[in-house]
Amino acid sequence: MESKVSEGGLNVTLTIRLLMHGKEVGSIIGKKGETVKKMREESGARINISEGNCPERIVTITGPTDAIFKAFAMIAYKFEEDIVNCMSNSPATSKPPVTLRLVVPASQCGSLIGKGGSKIKEIRESTGAQVQVAGDMLPNSTERAVTISGTPDAIIQCVKQICVVMLESPPKGATIPYRPKPASTPVIFAGGQAYTIQGQYAIPHPDLTKLHQLAMQQTPFPPLGQTNPAFPGEKLPLHSSEEAQNLMGQSSGLDASPPASTHELTIPNDLIGCIIGRQGTKINEIRQMSGAQIKIANATEGSSERQITITGTPANISLAQYLINARLTSEVTGMGAL
Repeated sequence: MESKVSEGGLNVTLTIRLLMHGKEVGSIIGKKGETVKKMREESGARINISEGNCPERIVTITGPTDAIFKAFAMIAYKFEEDIVNCMSNSPATSKPPVTLRLVVPASQCGSLIGKGGSKIKEIRESTGAQVQVAGDMLPNSTERAVTISGTPDAIIQCVKQICVVMLESPPKGATIPYRPKPASTPVIFAGGQAYTIQGQYAIPHPDLTKLHQLAMQQTPFPPLGQTNPAFPGEKLPLHSSEEAQNLMGQSSGLDASPPASTHELTIPNDLIGCIIGRQGTKINEIRQMSGAQIKIANATEGSSERQITITGTPANISLAQYLINARLTSEVTGMGAL
C-alpha cells in the first residue's frame, strides 16, 4: 500500500459502519445489485450490507481513506438524487438535507465531541454539515449513532474530518457491535417496488399491489418469496366499479366476498404524520398495497394517541399492519427499537 498522505490523513485502511433503513438499502443496492456493484468498482472500497430481514441494516465500508471518501460521495449523491426524485412527485418546495447515520464505538465519541463540544462545533462550522451524536448507546451494543445532515459536499467534508478523529483516537477496550433486530416479514419497499431480502441482495418481488385483487377473488394469500401463477402479466378481472375504487383504497364499502374482519391499533399523536404522509400520500399507498380499508380517528382532547381501524381479509390486515410498522420503524430509527 502506498504511504502517500491524502486529505484524510495517512492513506491507511479504515472501516466505517453506516446504519440504514430498508428504503435506503434498496436504493444503494439498486436493481439486481447494479448500484452497489458500480459503487464498489468505482470507489475501490469494500461495501458489505448486513444480511437478514431487519428494518435496519448495517452497511460496512472498508478500504484506504481515499476509497472510503469516494464511496461516501457516491452514497450521498445517490441519496440526494432520491430526494430530488421524490420532490418531483410532491408539492414540497424546500429540499430536505441528505442524512447519513454512522455507527461509532462509544469510546471514540468523546474525541469526536471534544472538550465542551469544541471538536464537534469545529466540524459543524468548517463543513456546514449538521452533526449529532446520540446520547444513548444503540441497543445491546457499545456503539452510538452519529447523524450527519447537509448537502452531499458538506457530508463528504464532514466524513473526512470524522475519519481523521477516528484514526487519531482508536477505540478503547472491546467494542460490542450493534446488530439490528430482525423484522417479522423479510420485505422492504423502495420506490413503490417490493423486495424480498436474500443474502446481501434485495430481490424484486411480484407487485404486492395485486394482493388484494387476489384476496377479492378468494385466492389464498401467496407465501412471500414465491411467485403466484396469477401474478406477472395476467390481469385479473374486476367485477365492479366499487372494486376498482377499493383497489385505490378510496371506497367506504368492502366487497361482500371474502369475509372481512376488523383490527384496531393505537398510534402516538406525534407519529401519526408519518403514517398519513403529505396530503395523505402514505396512507393511500398503504391502502393501495394492502387492499385494506384504513380509517384514522380524529384526535380526541386530552389523548396522546390516535386510533386506527383496519378492515379487510386477514391477508389485507396483516399486510397493512406490516406497512404501518415499517413506516413507524423508519421514522423512529435512532430512537431505539419499537
